[in-house]
Amino acid sequence: MSIEPLVLRTRDARGVVTLTLNRPQAFNALSEALLTALQQELDAVAEDQHARVVVLAAAGRAFCAGHDLKEMRADPSLGYYQRLFKQCGEMMMSVQRLPVPVIARVQGIATAAGCQLVAMCDLAVAASDARFAVSGVNLGLFCSTPSVALSRNLQRKSAFEMLVTGEFISAAQALEKGLVNRVAAPDRLDAEIESLVASIVAKPRVAIALGKQLFYRQLETGIEAAYEDAAQTMACNMMDDSALEGVQAFIEKRAPDWR
Repeated sequence: MSIEPLVLRTRDARGVVTLTLNRPQAFNALSEALLTALQQELDAVAEDQHARVVVLAAAGRAFCAGHDLKEMRADPSLGYYQRLFKQCGEMMMSVQRLPVPVIARVQGIATAAGCQLVAMCDLAVAASDARFAVSGVNLGLFCSTPSVALSRNLQRKSAFEMLVTGEFISAAQALEKGLVNRVAAPDRLDAEIESLVASIVAKPRVAIALGKQLFYRQLETGIEAAYEDAAQTMACNMMDDSALEGVQAFIEKRAPDWR
């Protein structure tokens, strides 16, 4: 029996690369293996002189449910969590460093690191029934690394409210807050993305590449240091008994006991 790749890749004649997260049974949770597979695909796009746009999609009912909590809970060591969040941060930065625009195609839910991934993409188009949250705080784990991306997309109070409440926002709210660019009916999602793609590929590749690089360079210079700090904070947070209990309770589908 053949095993499907964790990231599916297609590329059309225009140089439009579609990368599809392919763990639908796990709501495309970012396991270490999926992070590695996505990193490899992003690295390949970075070397592809004919790539023009990346559409980051996901198989199944959800875009991405964040980190794989069962995998995280299996090895509760500070070193492991430091490596994991560093790996995730490097992958997120690879999205920003690509010379071509990356468009998130969001359906279902995008939570925690999944919401972070949407925020790190240059553009995002969501189905009207999509929902977004940075819900780690509900498990006792503040979404420190997602906060880096979220605080650079939303106004501070909107980002902080999401981070401290863990509550979901709708696609319409995500549009209003600046997390996504466009919202479309589920059956019009691909058509809406295509209109954005067509507009981008009609422009010179070099102009887009230079413009993207400049856009982030001038916007702020401290994101790598922020990610290092956030990753260390999140790794230390994950070692706390309350976070370990919260994750274990989530796995066991019960209320956490934080006495």
